[in-house]
Amino acid sequence: MAKETQQLDRVVIRFAGDSGDGMQLTGDRFTSETAQLGNDISTLPNFPAEIRAPAGTLPGVSSFQVHFADFDILTPGDAPNVLVAMNPAALKANLGDLPRGATIIVNTDEFTKRNLQKVGYDASPIDDGSLASYHVHPVALTSMTVGALADHPISKKDAERAKNMFALGMLSWLYSRPHESTLTFLRKKFASRPELVAANIAAFEAGWSFGETTEAFAVRYEVKPAKMHAGRYRNITGNTALALGIVAAGVRAKLPVVLGAYPITPASDILHELSKHKKFGVTTVQAEDEIAAAGIALGASYGGALGVTSTSGPGVALKSETISLGLMLELPLVVIDVQRAGPSTGMPTKTEQADLNMALHGRHGEAPVAVIAPRSPADCFDAALEACRIALTYRTPVLLLSDGYIANGSEPWLLPDVASLPDLQVEFASRPNGEDGKFLPYLRDPQTLARPWAIPGTPGLEHRIGGLEKRDITGDISYDPENHDFMVRTRAARIEAIEVPDLTVEDPSGQAKVLVLGWGSTFGPIGAACRDLRQRGLAVAQAHLRHLNPMPGNLGEVLKAYDRVVIPEMNLGQLAQVIRGRYLIDVVAYNQVRGLPFTSAELASMLEEVVKNV
Repeated sequence: MAKETQQLDRVVIRFAGDSGDGMQLTGDRFTSETAQLGNDISTLPNFPAEIRAPAGTLPGVSSFQVHFADFDILTPGDAPNVLVAMNPAALKANLGDLPRGATIIVNTDEFTKRNLQKVGYDASPIDDGSLASYHVHPVALTSMTVGALADHPISKKDAERAKNMFALGMLSWLYSRPHESTLTFLRKKFASRPELVAANIAAFEAGWSFGETTEAFAVRYEVKPAKMHAGRYRNITGNTALALGIVAAGVRAKLPVVLGAYPITPASDILHELSKHKKFGVTTVQAEDEIAAAGIALGASYGGALGVTSTSGPGVALKSETISLGLMLELPLVVIDVQRAGPSTGMPTKTEQADLNMALHGRHGEAPVAVIAPRSPADCFDAALEACRIALTYRTPVLLLSDGYIANGSEPWLLPDVASLPDLQVEFASRPNGEDGKFLPYLRDPQTLARPWAIPGTPGLEHRIGGLEKRDITGDISYDPENHDFMVRTRAARIEAIEVPDLTVEDPSGQAKVLVLGWGSTFGPIGAACRDLRQRGLAVAQAHLRHLNPMPGNLGEVLKAYDRVVIPEMNLGQLAQVIRGRYLIDVVAYNQVRGLPFTSAELASMLEEVVKNV
């Protein structure tokens, strides 16, 4: 007898288990299936920093949340509708996030006395009535997986590991997901071990069949595809989008790309992705440390390439001297900072926006550089192109501030028409530019204030290079006080000369008295909170900064048009401090540093009070 299929407009599912339970892989595959169906998606991976945290403990819990809908969504969801808990630790760590009435699927095989005691349970919550306000589905995931693979020539340990594929098959059936891509993925992933291919596919199909035949699930659910702009889409993470943006920039500039990088969470995937694109003229060098990585990138720019280095906050601190050198040399350099919770080692796998002050001011001397920030995973592609445009056009280092939430999260990305991407070609100096046949390395473009970019070895273009102060126009070493003052101000003026678009404001009613100003990954939660308030009849405006240095020319005018300006940040108020200092506006700062993105509900609650009290 066919089961009833119920239509839903949105669902938030969280897979949670031990670090070794494959929750990130499970969530990623469910996301890929969902993307293939055409839903709008937003994801939030969350995992420990340790390579293998203690099994069965709260610090060892790894989770992956996916929000999918038949309409445009902006966040990975405030709270899960469904929790798949592979052990007691996963249940306890995530139970507080669940609303009443949520569905919980628990792997009963792991609810042993020993595992319960590890996390402080005196009795099994499945049996003691403490989960009465939830819809609980006890499923013996491990033992059913082992039973389904009894005839396969693999060890019991390998069979138990396949329980995540059983869970994926079960959830794929429950939410009517296509699964051909998962089977193709498994064939490719375990291609060298055919027995594991067969076992994992069998586990997936067993989970699918269990969903179809069990009486535990009386209803099957379906979420229709979202209405999206016509075109070809792919699911993409922020780090992958950044890497592809760098590749596209190199192609559009007709320059080789050289990435100097040292592996660091959560930026390492940029190095991994770029290493796959040698055919597009990309060279990746895994350096011995962060300082060497920055030097490689800057040296590549000196040689006529597009130099890029990727890292996180601790790495930016180490690269600061080389960034200052790049400013003094006046050469292009793109520095990608995928921010994480600090200070020091902090919480490497958790997100934060606490590097803005370092990006703006974290160098010795007067050393301003351009700073931009993407707002979502897909937006990282465009932000990377923009960072490269600025670096190449104005011959300056550019800091691009992503963060862990954007880097590891994913969403649908509309593949652009390559011909529509900006033309980033640059003109290298090819002949002396002085009246007496000499090369003047600091004779600037009157519009951009950029100096000529001369590739070493070009006949007649010999010039001094290095960190010592240079004389204007000639480039000779100079200790003249007036010249130094002039050069410092000129380097600052070059940053201010960068063309950036005016700030756009979303104010549908035109009646809002409160403006919510954000930057970076707060875009989604702010947008969802503002959408919620407007649906309840409250007028609120939203604007989001991509360019943080220089800022849009109309920003001051926009700020003064509202009675209150609210700035939510995952730090202690760094942008708020900048806005107060530059524009003398007493903004309302709303700050959290919990290693997690804001929820739209908490922002909506705070904004409602501000709007009503204005």
